[in-house]
Amino acid sequence: MINLAKKPYNLSEKEINIIQKKLANMSQQEKIGQLFFGIAPDENKVHLEDYINKYQPGGLMFRPGPAEQIKRQVLTMQSASTIPLFFAANLESGGNGIISEGTWIGNPLQIAATNNTDNAFHLGNVAGFEAAQVGCNMAFSPIVDIDYNFKNPITNTRTFGSDTQRVLSMSKAQITGFNKNHIIPTIKHFPGDGVDERDQHLLSSINSLSADDWMNSYGNIYQSLIDDGVPCVMIGHIYQPAMEKLIDPQMILAEHLPASASEKLINQVLRAKLGFNGLAITDATAMVGYNVIMSRKELLPTTINAGIDMILFNKNIDEDYAIITDAVNTGIISSTRLDEAVTRILATKLAQGLMDANGEFINTTPEIIELQSDKHLAIAQDIAKQSVTLVKDRDKLLPISPKKTPRVRLVILGDSDEGGFKEGGKVTDHFTDGLEQLGFEVSMFQMDFHEIFEEGPTDLQAKFDLAIYVANVETASNQTTTRLNWIQLMAANSPWFSQSIPTLFISTANPYHLFDVPYISTYINAYSGNIPSIQAILRKITGQEPFEGINPVDPFCGDFVAKL
Repeated sequence: MINLAKKPYNLSEKEINIIQKKLANMSQQEKIGQLFFGIAPDENKVHLEDYINKYQPGGLMFRPGPAEQIKRQVLTMQSASTIPLFFAANLESGGNGIISEGTWIGNPLQIAATNNTDNAFHLGNVAGFEAAQVGCNMAFSPIVDIDYNFKNPITNTRTFGSDTQRVLSMSKAQITGFNKNHIIPTIKHFPGDGVDERDQHLLSSINSLSADDWMNSYGNIYQSLIDDGVPCVMIGHIYQPAMEKLIDPQMILAEHLPASASEKLINQVLRAKLGFNGLAITDATAMVGYNVIMSRKELLPTTINAGIDMILFNKNIDEDYAIITDAVNTGIISSTRLDEAVTRILATKLAQGLMDANGEFINTTPEIIELQSDKHLAIAQDIAKQSVTLVKDRDKLLPISPKKTPRVRLVILGDSDEGGFKEGGKVTDHFTDGLEQLGFEVSMFQMDFHEIFEEGPTDLQAKFDLAIYVANVETASNQTTTRLNWIQLMAANSPWFSQSIPTLFISTANPYHLFDVPYISTYINAYSGNIPSIQAILRKITGQEPFEGINPVDPFCGDFVAKL
């Protein structure tokens, strides 16, 4: 039995009666529809009102699009729905997570590098303000994962780093920013990513910490945020065998399940042990890491019976609805369990101000979109100033100047769209133009294999005074590794000449590139490839302002050579 008078709902007796009455008047299909959190349909392919009337989903998630278009779609679908919808977005690094005009404040690791929780508040506040302008009411963030494994292709700059207390304090501040704008926060990805070096988009990954270590790290974060009243938790396709074993010491290896299907991890750890009374949502169920657990026909009901209330995304939406409907009709999902999940969904919507006492949608979307872009850009610029980190400058190369080293070879890595969608944008033109405006003569590296393979140190010294490498190599889902990959043969485009020509290496994304170039003398981490960060880098390397950022992770990856 759910106690709606307690956190995170804190409903009055009158409000609890409203939920009970609403639930009693819902048809079975309406209840089933509430379990699904889909991807927002394309209005060019689907009639939005018909989609809502057919599926009656509990929520939808948007990918970024034009503000006016997102707002129109949100209000159209809210008007068509008998129960107000959650409209969510990945508001992880700013308002750019929901609208194409939104402000890219900076990736969470950049915020952590400022070591200032005020900036985490700004991250939530700016993203929340811009999202609220178009009717978005939920954030799939903060990310409360801990970046323990530098080889993990997902956590990385999406986290607040590897220090548990910093992750917690930054997450709390980001939530405060969301709350100011009435955006529902969803912490993720329980039981915690960042230990494995693999991607749950591609397989079910493993949080392999011992039960004590998990409780002192991830468990501590979740416990604290649950105690604060966080309303929603996203459940990952991640094993935590030690915690399952703690619940059932007799269980055998084959009985372990990722959290998105594990009754032990949801009902007995998250709910009973940590006291979470709120809404549990899966991570995307289109991921390979979910679909390989068991057949989808068995898996979807298992997920609901494990204590999870909403299923994020579909493979085939009609098949998924049919699977859940059949499970309810045959008693695999009991009517009691169905009502429990729907009660949490409705109670969250009421408690978070999405609907009124009559169950009607409360429209708080401004009539005119006002993004305050200039104000938010100034915040991003200040964060960039505080975050860019000088990891090492062994040979005292900095500051550089066109007087000392006028001729620059500029090598940009990872700036192409080849191989898929590039989330963070490109940096080539901004660095080229910025260096030239500072008075440097910039020669972009050209991939002419025969010429560069035949170059010797003397040839390069005759042409260049300084080499600058900029790695805009982003970590991203659905890829196994994010490393520096040089051309074959003999890695001729690498900084092999760093003992002959002063070489500066700058990362605008992955903070761990020293693992592949440990011999580099001067190395900088910027964590985000947004324009404010690029501008801050240029000011700092030319001595116009000091470096202020701290290392929120170990950029040396435990390699003593990288520290030299």
